[in-house]
Amino acid sequence: MTLRALIAAAVLAASPGGAMAEDGMQDVTAEWRYVADGVMGGVSQGRLDRIVLDGRPAARLTGQVSLDNNGGFIQLSTDFAPDTAAFDASGWTGLELDVQGNGEIYEARVKTSQVTRPWQSYRVAFTAPRDWATIRIPFADLVPYRIDAPFDPAQLRRLGLVAVGRAFEVDLAVAALRLYR
Repeated sequence: MTLRALIAAAVLAASPGGAMAEDGMQDVTAEWRYVADGVMGGVSQGRLDRIVLDGRPAARLTGQVSLDNNGGFIQLSTDFAPDTAAFDASGWTGLELDVQGNGEIYEARVKTSQVTRPWQSYRVAFTAPRDWATIRIPFADLVPYRIDAPFDPAQLRRLGLVAVGRAFEVDLAVAALRLYR
């Protein structure tokens, strides 16, 4: 299911008689995009590949974060709804991702309709394990960054998984993105 289909699926799952997995989760297949600090003059390098890693189809972000020229990030991101519309996830507890990486620390950055500046988001750090593992990002753990508005899960717009803030080698794969209750 694409993220565009997520809206219909989550509404169905949350509605009486709707279909939802017994474990209270909704599977989502994200349409990941690559973004780098070149948008602000940085020189970090990376790429996003769609691969099979240890038997699992995944989106894999690889590259090198550089702090040169006021840079410092590469990321993969996905929208929760088309055309920057808001997605209502207020019936869910948070996001769940199946990830594999290089043991480095990355950030999950969530943007909502309240976010009006590129540097604003709601953030939490996570470590990308060397073997496939499931990580949970409870909405309650998201910390506002340079924004006064409280996080509102009814206004989700974008998720970014970001390699940021220090020079390092990036290797982060994502095989699944889910909402969980």
